[in-house]
Formats: sequence, structure tokens, C-alpha cells
Amino acid sequence: MKKYLIVGLGNMAPEYLNTRHNIGFMIADRLASDANVSFTSCRYGDMAKAKVKNCELMILKPSTFMNLSGVAVRYWMNKEKLPLENLLILVDDLALPFGAIRLRSGGSDAGHNGLKNIASELGTQAYSRLRFGIGNDFPKGGQIDYVLGEFPAEQRPLLSDRIEIAADAVRAFALSGLAFAMTHFNNK
Repeated sequence: MKKYLIVGLGNMAPEYLNTRHNIGFMIADRLASDANVSFTSCRYGDMAKAKVKNCELMILKPSTFMNLSGVAVRYWMNKEKLPLENLLILVDDLALPFGAIRLRSGGSDAGHNGLKNIASELGTQAYSRLRFGIGNDFPKGGQIDYVLGEFPAEQRPLLSDRIEIAADAVRAFALSGLAFAMTHFNNK
């Protein structure tokens, strides 16, 4: 059975629960819920293991806080002896409009400290990521408050559907590969 490490980026503390910065955790939670599996505490985070046809998804929510996410990623990649192509990071993205999904095989961290730390710990930026758009409707100097704020009331009804599409994209990534997932889910 082929194994994949699916890492939702976020912060464990309760005050971050429903914030834009925790969209990676929200997608991870949906993947686990859809597979009817639960998270258990493990080294550097909470993990749920889901079977999707002939694949096992190791869904990780790091407990290292966003800026040290790479420590958890490196640990689990090494422990499970996974190749880089079996890693997918779920992350919020200010540069994309709300709910937009973009899968990529690499690229810059675009100022995202979680991605920056993962690249530092892995020694490469050539890892797959699913970027979930959170928009950038904030005044100059308001980025931190925006990212750490909750989705506004008008976006909440749409959020569940967009998270489900992101979860579908993760399953497509594992079952059919990154190129297929990009073709079928980018700009969806």
C-alpha cells in the first residue's frame, strides 16, 4: 500500500481554531471525517490514518506551531522513509482569492513562515503543496490580524464546500498523482 504524508498547517491553540491561518487543519479534519477516522496524539502533532483505495493517507496536524512545521514534517518523512513526492502540505494563501485552490509541485514560500521552515528542514522547496485562498482584504499593516482572524460571516456558508473540494483534490493527488490533481482542481 502506498503511503502519503498529508500535512495540514495551523496552530493547535484554541484561539486559532477557526482562523484563516488554520485552513490546513480544517482540510485535514475534513479528510479524517470523510474517512471516519480520528486523530490521536503522536510525536510532533496529531495524526489520523485513512485508507483511500490502495493508498494510506497519514494526515498530520503538527503541534509545533506554524513557524516550526518543518520539524514535524522532517521527523515523519524520515520515520516513514517516504519519498518527497509522497508529501503534500495544506496551507493558506493570501495571494489567492477566497476558496481558490492551487496545487503546485514546489515554488517559493511567498513569505509564509510555515512553508519557509519546511523548506529549511527538508533542504528543498520542491515539495507539493495545496494552497487554499484566503484572500487579502486587509488594510496596510493589517496582515497579521487578517490571517489570524476568522472567516467573515458571508464566507462561512461557502467554506464547507470549498474545504470538501480541497479534500477531493488531496485524494486525487494520492490516487492519480499531482499532474492529474492539478489539471482537475486548480481553478475549480
